[in-house]
Amino acid sequence: MEPIPSQRHRFSIPDEIHYLNCAYMSPLSHDVTDAITGGARRKQTPWTTFPADFFSVSENFRSRAAQLVRVEADSIAIVPSVSYALAVAARNLSVKRGQNIVTLADQFPSNVYVWRELAAERGAEVVAVMRDANTCWTEAVLDAIGPDTAIVAVPHCHWADGRLVDLVAVGRKCRETGAALVLDLTQSLGALPVDFAEVQPDFAVAACYKWLMGPYGVGMLYIDPMHHQGQSIEHNWINRAGSEDFSRLVDYRDDFQPGARRFDMGEKSNPPLMMGAVAAFDFLLEFGVEAIAETLAAKTDAIADEAAAIGLTSVGRDVRAPHFLSLGFPEGVPDGLTERLAEERVYVSLRGTSLRVTPHLYNEAADSAALIATLRDCLG
Repeated sequence: MEPIPSQRHRFSIPDEIHYLNCAYMSPLSHDVTDAITGGARRKQTPWTTFPADFFSVSENFRSRAAQLVRVEADSIAIVPSVSYALAVAARNLSVKRGQNIVTLADQFPSNVYVWRELAAERGAEVVAVMRDANTCWTEAVLDAIGPDTAIVAVPHCHWADGRLVDLVAVGRKCRETGAALVLDLTQSLGALPVDFAEVQPDFAVAACYKWLMGPYGVGMLYIDPMHHQGQSIEHNWINRAGSEDFSRLVDYRDDFQPGARRFDMGEKSNPPLMMGAVAAFDFLLEFGVEAIAETLAAKTDAIADEAAAIGLTSVGRDVRAPHFLSLGFPEGVPDGLTERLAEERVYVSLRGTSLRVTPHLYNEAADSAALIATLRDCLG
């Protein structure tokens, strides 16, 4: 497969800016910005907004999100954040006294606090697994899952270093033991392929503002059909059956819109967010996640090779996700490293004692060259 050509022309990134930090927050493309602006302009003329518009913008989002992960649109809920989505999952999963919830050590907080709260409420335990220094997380997670495991709540790759979790193997072990599987895919969805049919998660969420290339404040939540009759965490009018008929909204109803729609956030019919996210999904669908992953793998591999030549360490792609590169400093992180990089307009993230480098399709050779040159000077 040929690498995807640079898409920098579709973003407002000046030549002198070397932004290699998509895991922190993606920039918005021109198309996404235009879509957000177009959505905001709808509010300028509210007399042109009709009842059907409240549903069409959210259904466009739902259908594109479903297309991206190859599931039915009825299984996608619209959420404002990962924490909201995981609260939905916690509300609808069984955890008994003496059971455990498996997470990763140093997992992102949004996928930890909710499980601590649930475990304390139910008399259960959160087990945060540790991995061996030179491996991915899979073996540690599989070893932790047993007959007393109620929930496994993990990402596809760790947010700090990109180390992988084999979700197919974990999903299989969950089904064997009867544990539920809850995924936070914010640091992978859109850049790392995942087969929901093989993994079979109960719930899987991704915020749109990172690898989904969309706006802040909205995310997509996959919910397995077995949970579609569950309990939502809020009660808003538009998720109830018959809400399309504005003349009968006070004919209060106990039934809901079909599928995962009962779990949608309130005020989901927000054109700037919905239209911006749809434009971002269209950007990803234009190339396909598999092609994006291969292109980003070539970028991170090339940076890893150049970094090795100046004495920095990294792990191979059998251990890390293709879109993530974590660079280690055998002699320790130089003082003021990120500040020196920023002075040269090179933007990356320091996570612990490693430098997280996460490029995307808008990056070019000059970006990695600036990174390596500045690192060489800092190590000099």
